[in-house]
Amino acid sequence: MNQPQTVPLLLDATELAADRSREPGFAARAHRLLAELVRGGAALGWVEPPSPDEVAELFAQVRAATRAGDGALRVAYLGERLVGLGYWLRYARPTHRPHADLEKLAVDAAAHGQGVGRALTAALVADAREAGVEVLTLDARGDNAGALHLYRSLGFTEYGRLPDFVAVGERRYDKVFCMLDLREASG
Repeated sequence: MNQPQTVPLLLDATELAADRSREPGFAARAHRLLAELVRGGAALGWVEPPSPDEVAELFAQVRAATRAGDGALRVAYLGERLVGLGYWLRYARPTHRPHADLEKLAVDAAAHGQGVGRALTAALVADAREAGVEVLTLDARGDNAGALHLYRSLGFTEYGRLPDFVAVGERRYDKVFCMLDLREASG
């Protein structure tokens, strides 16, 4: 009997584009992953699941930024199943161009605890460092303890918090801001 793959296969945007078995259906798979997570209450910036067109447009923009050197996309597969994705984008403001924001990191609930989020985040940090990003920022919903723990374990530090800033219906959550200074010597 085959053992399930436990180490995720990580691809960057270029590798994904060249993969004839995964690339053609990527937008649809990404939509299914994100929509399922949002339906389950994941803190990904949507209250209702995004439409397929919205996800396709989002990843077209991310891929264009990646081609221009202004972003990075990473995807994770366990076997043939897309189980995670994440990306960062460089800030557009001229005075903020040395910096980037980790905007989305999403991992299939069935793959939680298998190192997918850690592998994706570490790869995105490495991509940012290689691209000359000086400070990588992110924000997370305050109740997302697992994500906040992961980010802290990878060296991110909290630099601010907006109490009750995120509104999901009648519920309110803190918005937590984190940063990783890539100018520091890596150790």
